[in-house]
Amino acid sequence: MPLNTWLLFVTTVFFVSATPGPNMLLAMTHGIHHGVRRTTVTCLGLMTALGIVMLGSAAGLGALLAASEKLFSLVKYAGAAYLIWLGIKTWRAEPKQVQEVADDNSAHTPWMMFRTGFLVAMSNPKAFIFFTALFPQFMDARLPQGPQLAILAATFYVIEASWQFAYASGGARLAGWLNTASRLKMVNKVSGGAFMGAGVLLTGVSRH
Repeated sequence: MPLNTWLLFVTTVFFVSATPGPNMLLAMTHGIHHGVRRTTVTCLGLMTALGIVMLGSAAGLGALLAASEKLFSLVKYAGAAYLIWLGIKTWRAEPKQVQEVADDNSAHTPWMMFRTGFLVAMSNPKAFIFFTALFPQFMDARLPQGPQLAILAATFYVIEASWQFAYASGGARLAGWLNTASRLKMVNKVSGGAFMGAGVLLTGVSRH
């Protein structure tokens, strides 16, 4: 893969990943409530799902979702329902100071945080089609496909993970200022509303 092609891919992915979406919102929200160290588990869930999405796209699932209206709709509405449910749960959550959340580990176990990250990242069927459409734009058909795909996937992985930790770190730095009941209630309302909005918007996503 030519260096200029790879650099163009890096630039594209850098700005695509930086765009706030459900994944970054979740990383920031967990960063506020749990700190960067514990939010690492959430990011691991997000990145695990991302790996599955990329593998699925490479295996042709993205093309299948693009071709099957019923399958795409099934995945789409299931993902939208989860985001809306997560938004309602976040909206209605009782505001707790950061230290209270940290002390109440039973309500936010590593498995629950990992699972939330995984399900949020898996909630958008458009991601499968996105990778199916994105990667070929930067691949040379005359060269072996496997090594090129591995380079692109690894690059995307590193950039996406970096942005997730940046959002989590930003949330953690805001935690001190937000550590009052009224401000945390505002965070819950804004985050919950954003998740619900993302779920509603997802229902309008088409395959094309």
